[in-house]
Amino acid sequence: MDVTAPPAEIAPPLIPYRSRRRRWLRRVAKTVAVAFVASTFLSTAYNAATNARDSVPAGLTYVQAGDVSTRYREWGSSGTPIVLVHGFVESADTWQYLAPLLAAQGHRVYALDIDGWGYSQRVAPFDVGHQARQLDAFIEALHLAKPVLVGHSSGAAVAALAVLDKPGDASGVMFLDGDGLATGAGQKTPLTHLFLNPYRTTLMRLAVRSDTVIRAIYGATCGSGCPKLDAAGLDQWRRPLEVPGAEESLWSMVNLGVAGLPPTRLAELATLPIPKAVVFGGADSSYTPNSPQTTATRIGAPAPTIIPGAQHLTSVNSPAAVADAVAALEARAADSP
Repeated sequence: MDVTAPPAEIAPPLIPYRSRRRRWLRRVAKTVAVAFVASTFLSTAYNAATNARDSVPAGLTYVQAGDVSTRYREWGSSGTPIVLVHGFVESADTWQYLAPLLAAQGHRVYALDIDGWGYSQRVAPFDVGHQARQLDAFIEALHLAKPVLVGHSSGAAVAALAVLDKPGDASGVMFLDGDGLATGAGQKTPLTHLFLNPYRTTLMRLAVRSDTVIRAIYGATCGSGCPKLDAAGLDQWRRPLEVPGAEESLWSMVNLGVAGLPPTRLAELATLPIPKAVVFGGADSSYTPNSPQTTATRIGAPAPTIIPGAQHLTSVNSPAAVADAVAALEARAADSP
């Protein structure tokens, strides 16, 4: 009997590795292209739908300070003038807990919206030099005789430069939760140029419109001892970022980096015969533990005042302790020749 062997199976032809890799790369490229087109369309559509800007609240007080129509708040009617200079993403309203305590101590207290923030007119450039000139012009416009300057966070650099530019215009200066340096988390970086429109605008608006994001940032910088943010509190932090021109100025300042000065420039403060003070929250994670003492040494101030348990927003977290520190500085300024 003739037995015929079954035919052997024919193996499929092998696809060369390079060919498989090219196919895989084409699929990935196609997926990326589709995702890019879809995300660009969605981002553009979202930006168009959210393009309406919020209005500036009615009844605000302004003064022309140099080339900036400057919004400010005032507490008290007599006594030594104290000018409060806020920091990054803050406004004159950030001082609402501290300023009344200082006024109750017998001071005239002023807080301005630094150029680029709050409800002041936005006039480029939004750098520390322009902001310091605005502060000097603000003091002159309101005819304030040798005020004590209190600069919070990046506002410390603005206050420092204003004093250095016009040493005779202030009787004292305080660095509050700020080292005045152009370094650290706010240092200028080329990485910001990687964020292009329309995605940049979309990300900014999503963050600003999110109650969760605002509460998280506020909680991280202020701490558990701060008042909880209700609807009015959320509006206080959000609305200045939604008025006309706010997005453009914010991005400009992000590209510039947080306001600050070189160490050698700050060290010039030590040569000026006016009282200085350094105050930090003991739980302020924005700086290294030795920053308060290093800052005090650099600018010629006494040992720093550390407020136990307070985080970066000490004027909100511990206003009474900050008011006592400002009063101590003002008393030293009053005794200075």
